[in-house]
Amino acid sequence: MLDKLRAHLAHADALPILAVLGLCSGLLAGGVIVLFRILIDSLQMNFLPGGDVENYEGLSAFWRFSLPALGGLLIGLLFQLAGGAQVGVVHVLERLAYFQGHLPLRNMLLQFIGATMSIVSGHSVGREGPSVHLGAASGSLLGQALKLPNNSIQILLACGAAAIAASFNTPIAGVIFAMEVILMEYTIVGFAPVILAAVTATAVSRMAFGAAPAFIVPPMDMASLLELPYMLVMGIAIGALAAVFIGQLQRVTLFSARFPIWQRMTLAGIFVGLCGLFVPAVMGIGYDTVNAAILGELGLSFLLLVMVFKVLATTVGLGMGLPGGLIGPTLVIGACAALGIAAEYLFPGQVASPGFYAMLGMGAMMSATLQAPLAALMALLELTYNPHIILPGMLVVVISDIIASHVFGRDSVFLTLLRARGLDYRSNPVAQALRRVGVASVMNTSLVTATRTLSRQTAEDLLTSEPLHVLVLGDEQPVSLLLAADLARHLAAHPDEVEVDLLRIPARRDDIRPISMQATLQQALDEMDEHNVDALYVIRGDDTIGSLSRQSVEAHYR
Repeated sequence: MLDKLRAHLAHADALPILAVLGLCSGLLAGGVIVLFRILIDSLQMNFLPGGDVENYEGLSAFWRFSLPALGGLLIGLLFQLAGGAQVGVVHVLERLAYFQGHLPLRNMLLQFIGATMSIVSGHSVGREGPSVHLGAASGSLLGQALKLPNNSIQILLACGAAAIAASFNTPIAGVIFAMEVILMEYTIVGFAPVILAAVTATAVSRMAFGAAPAFIVPPMDMASLLELPYMLVMGIAIGALAAVFIGQLQRVTLFSARFPIWQRMTLAGIFVGLCGLFVPAVMGIGYDTVNAAILGELGLSFLLLVMVFKVLATTVGLGMGLPGGLIGPTLVIGACAALGIAAEYLFPGQVASPGFYAMLGMGAMMSATLQAPLAALMALLELTYNPHIILPGMLVVVISDIIASHVFGRDSVFLTLLRARGLDYRSNPVAQALRRVGVASVMNTSLVTATRTLSRQTAEDLLTSEPLHVLVLGDEQPVSLLLAADLARHLAAHPDEVEVDLLRIPARRDDIRPISMQATLQQALDEMDEHNVDALYVIRGDDTIGSLSRQSVEAHYR
């Protein structure tokens, strides 16, 4: 029964079963993310002044420097001992592009521990990136445990990544993030399980933390359409800032690669500690600063100071390898860069509140950095519960996105960091279509196996089941794929032949390689290209269950 389920999931339209598995992935991912957040919050409440999880400003100057520096050293030693295992959203994209979405448990545990240490020790990182990795790994490991085909494991990975919705209580934004940033495509088969996963993960989060939004957002609206030109300028400025942010992060990543892991993470901790000495608000995720900006409690000079130092602390920390997310810091940077106070100075009494501009700045910075305009727009809508923010939000999000991508030529920050590792994410239409289908749905099962040399009677017996192909064994391993019709013609043309050599008779034969039943058609095509063969035999455990030709892969795509 389980084998039939796996074979069914190899098809691109196995929606009902994937929907159930998506729900299970959301439940598992939501539970892991809730545990991650509870651990961080409980540790922070035990040592930060007043039990406030964001109150790094209340620490003495000694601890504002020492805590990140010591944290960087300990994290560096941990990752050095672990052999430099990769973590974060970039790791998820790498495993999706090159390992069919198989995420290792070891890296997941290292992400859980390392990101907890990084956030608690006051580094300028967020918990959303680690949540994406933890959620994606939860979905991937569920699929691996059930030995599902890889096309289904990739969907379950996206289902787990959608659990980022649990961080902000933004289920729609979580869904679009998973489709826009992780899978980089929109399909009906992908949407349904990802939506169920986001709903389930958000429900688990609300049971643990309640339904309160991440930020305190008062009712607000545009004062006049005359604000749109200022918002246009703001979008241009934030797009340029996002390009600088991505470029700086890329440069630090490339520069730091020459140092041992423990050294660069220690240096990152020292740098963040120095930033914390001068501007304590840059320490930690910074949601308290975002709330203050939304409520209009921060002055212009302070906003600019936090923006500059937050960019420096985040790019140096993450560029040198500290485990943590960059979505949270980009929201802080965007809220500070919006400069709604400047609009109030220029047009007193004629513009929206500074908080309105702070929200727009958050969406613009998120969109330009991730190259994910729809996810940013949905996050704005769900965080504010205010449909009036959509019109100006569309303007600033799209403008900032265009400025970062087309004026400054920047790709998504995750793709940029992936390429900094010498890798790339194949998202062309052919690769996407082939990744959605497992070999089990296309393979030919009309197959018999035979040794190279066999008697005439044995050869005739092979043909009684009217197979399409004969898999020829040499030294007990498949070496060639033969058309059964060619064998039948040879037997008819040579009625007196007693013994048949399947590698010598006139026939079409293909060199052949093995491939797992779990593989996708994209894997199959890559295997054929790498080894210069035109056919594969499909295995399940020690059994050969079918064959797959290059023509059948291409015919399926057409």
